[in-house]
Amino acid sequence: MTELRSERKNGNWDRLFGPFFESWTVFKAPQAKSRHIIAYWTRDQLKALGFYMNSEQRRLPRIVAWQYFVSIQLATALASLFYGISESIGDIVNLGRDLVFIITIIFICFRLVFFAQYAGELDVIIDALEDIYHWSIKGPATKEVQETKRLHFLLFMALIITWFSFLILFMLIKISTPFWIESQTLPFHVSWPFQLHDPSKHPIAYIIIFVSQSTTMLYFLIWLGVVENMGVSLFFELTSALRVLCIELRNLQELCLGDEDMLYRELCRMTKFHQQIILLTDRCNHIFNGAFIMQMLINFLLVSLSLFEVLAAKKNPQVAAEYMIIMLLTLGHLSFWSKFGDMFSKESEQVALAVYEAYDPNVGSKSIHRQFCFFIQRAQKPLIMKASPFPPFNLENYMFILKQCYSILTILANTLE
Repeated sequence: MTELRSERKNGNWDRLFGPFFESWTVFKAPQAKSRHIIAYWTRDQLKALGFYMNSEQRRLPRIVAWQYFVSIQLATALASLFYGISESIGDIVNLGRDLVFIITIIFICFRLVFFAQYAGELDVIIDALEDIYHWSIKGPATKEVQETKRLHFLLFMALIITWFSFLILFMLIKISTPFWIESQTLPFHVSWPFQLHDPSKHPIAYIIIFVSQSTTMLYFLIWLGVVENMGVSLFFELTSALRVLCIELRNLQELCLGDEDMLYRELCRMTKFHQQIILLTDRCNHIFNGAFIMQMLINFLLVSLSLFEVLAAKKNPQVAAEYMIIMLLTLGHLSFWSKFGDMFSKESEQVALAVYEAYDPNVGSKSIHRQFCFFIQRAQKPLIMKASPFPPFNLENYMFILKQCYSILTILANTLE
């Protein structure tokens, strides 16, 4: 494990805000780079939130008790949403609103199950990527590699800050809806036995439900945001590793200066490095396979449902705006994964070109030439982020999903008319 004992003792607040402080420190110092990869920081954030279910966390009674408590809160919220559907039958707008949040909670539940099953394996991948990140690079490629790592860290942190800003803004708007929409008494439409959610009949119970609803959903949406950042960052770190490999390859001849023994050693090292990236990619795709399938289905459902509800609620601008925000968040989530999947595939294609540029037929023995040929041949197959049997995450397939959603919207619009 690359994690230090002293760092494990940091307070939860330090862990939660650590990556933001780190990004500010790196931003202010042009020569500095982050002490850890993004996935390492997000793992610390999940531990600070008390819901990272690896073997280490499961041995802590306080953490286990907290996980049971918030899980019961989430299950209660889901049950009350299901119970409230009976009141929305016959009203397309309210029914759609209930379904949107039920689908979202089901997605959160699936992510909880995913982490309960694979947290230990994710630790192995994060630690492997952390070790790769700290590899020392010597020679003419050193400066460019350091600048690349710094730039990638800052760009991803800028995206994280933007994403969390929109997410928290949405939650604050949602929590405040009872104060500016007369027909809504709670942030989310629910129903409880004995009308406990009715403020005129049970004011104390209503306050408890309001606070519980607000805090539970705020907590789990922040948790979900951190989880998604961790998942994407794993592939982004693989993309960064591929970029570093390309930089090293393009500086290979300058590093070796005709020394055949050194050229052979460095070429073998880079070939093994590429093989390690391929193995880590296969492992990530295997671990995330079920999560990717659920993610694509949920995104498709939420985008289609939100589009339909925007159309159905066109006479109510406030409700239509709420669905528009949900749709934009869903599209942002899908485009987030698709863009980084696209970057990952394109960067992997650059490796073959970098190997070809590094190859000099006038330098080296036959074994070195064979090694180059093998490297070029293997690097020609692009690496992808995918969930079998679905197509890979990239911008081309993202546009295909949008077209399918638009087709469904057209059919539903014609039905309403």
